[in-house]
Amino acid sequence: MNFKDQVAVSTGAASGMGLLFAESFAALGGNVVLCDINEQVLTEKVAMINEKGCGRAIGVVCDVRDYVQVCAARDKAVEAFGRIDVMANFAGGTATRMRKVDKSQYPEFPDVPIDIYDWGIDVNLKGPFYFAHAVLKQMREQRSGLILNIGSATGASGDSYGMDYSTSKAALMYGLTKSIAQYGSKYGIRCVCVSPGPVLTRESMSKLPTLLGRAADPQEIVDLCLFIASDKGQFIDGENIMIDGGRSVMRK
Repeated sequence: MNFKDQVAVSTGAASGMGLLFAESFAALGGNVVLCDINEQVLTEKVAMINEKGCGRAIGVVCDVRDYVQVCAARDKAVEAFGRIDVMANFAGGTATRMRKVDKSQYPEFPDVPIDIYDWGIDVNLKGPFYFAHAVLKQMREQRSGLILNIGSATGASGDSYGMDYSTSKAALMYGLTKSIAQYGSKYGIRCVCVSPGPVLTRESMSKLPTLLGRAADPQEIVDLCLFIASDKGQFIDGENIMIDGGRSVMRK
């Protein structure tokens, strides 16, 4: 795979799979725009990618919940590189975990303060929706591009406590991905969702069962994303692809 002269925007890119995708895309010759709210770490990661001397990287501090900041990130990407070929929506997480909710204090879904769930829906659903709306203006003009959403096996199975996450991911996997694909087809724009099961981005994921008896290495997820973005994956569109080691088809 070769991404020379192509440009990818990745959110949540100061860490995790958002960063790994940016690193991998740049290692294959592409230019990358890393978006994250953590300015210090973001600056370090951008410098690290640029030191390797393959594709170029810039960083943009961006809260995906703020449409003004999202549009500013798009504009900086176009100003720096002239186009956007891939928009990769990696930013996300279960609100009750990310906001460190004490389950002993808030034991069930109705007990959790609604602002916690607001945060989760804003990051996991409105963020990708905002970026799609902003970036599609540029992709429509250049008549090409890929919106890459990141779903989750939880979007198919549900979560009785982290409902913000399962609800948002289900919306990405089906409603948003298929709708963008339908809209984008006349402009040469594709939209695909990749939905992982357990991934070793944190230790607890290794304890979740799969048919294959293990969690995924993050690079396995990113490699699928790269394939979809590459010349080899151009016939994939409007689809949600589960990459969960068979977790979603396990007998309960």
